[in-house]
Amino acid sequence: MRLKVLGCSGGIGAGMRTTSFLVGRHTLIDAGTGVGDLSVAELAQIDQVFLTHAHLDHVAMLPLMVDTVGAMRSKPLTVYATSATLAMLTAHVFNWHIWPDFREIPDPASPWMRFVPFELGDTLQVETNLTVTALPALHTVPAVAYQLDSGQHSLVFSGDTTINDDFWPALNAIANLKTLIIETAFCNRERALAEASRHLCPAMLASELSRMTRPAEIYITHLKPGEVELTMQEIGEDAAAFHPRMLKNGQILEF
Repeated sequence: MRLKVLGCSGGIGAGMRTTSFLVGRHTLIDAGTGVGDLSVAELAQIDQVFLTHAHLDHVAMLPLMVDTVGAMRSKPLTVYATSATLAMLTAHVFNWHIWPDFREIPDPASPWMRFVPFELGDTLQVETNLTVTALPALHTVPAVAYQLDSGQHSLVFSGDTTINDDFWPALNAIANLKTLIIETAFCNRERALAEASRHLCPAMLASELSRMTRPAEIYITHLKPGEVELTMQEIGEDAAAFHPRMLKNGQILEF
């Protein structure tokens, strides 16, 4: 199975896109601004979106994507997320004020979009060689991480999270773990901000990675524009033993 990085930045600007990963041809993990770089034909092939949480940098393109391709599809786009996340989308996005509710368009019997609750610990096989499992995350709003299992290897995406005692036992239980994509949003001088916003900084990341008992390739995501070089330098110093690399837009990871 192949994962293509559509966006992995903590902000926008020339060449930067917010969080979204295309898995195979039919599955999105989060729907940040990177989704907008897909062609209309590619957008129309996406059958399901798994959201880690409701923050704008992870859901911004979902309303526009449904609007663009809804009429081209023979079945609704399925959005999987926790009940709390789906409730936020209903109240604040698909509410007929910010955007139409495509669960009712063109009519409730044959909508362009449907919501399906997907809670912590839930597992779903969405393709022959792709099973998705919701893992623990800890953020300022309800959030999850995701394990993507091809049957041969697993890739785990932490989502937006901070120091989390529940995440590491779940990760360490994955026998076929190959890759961990983990966020680090702030540099060390902004640790107080990282803690308040429930993100990680390099020192916090290094402490968290020390709890990992399985070998894995590690990629860093959600770096803030303007602090990328400094944060990666600090990660290289604080977490050198784990050989983390910076995730890049357009990168392909196989698992």
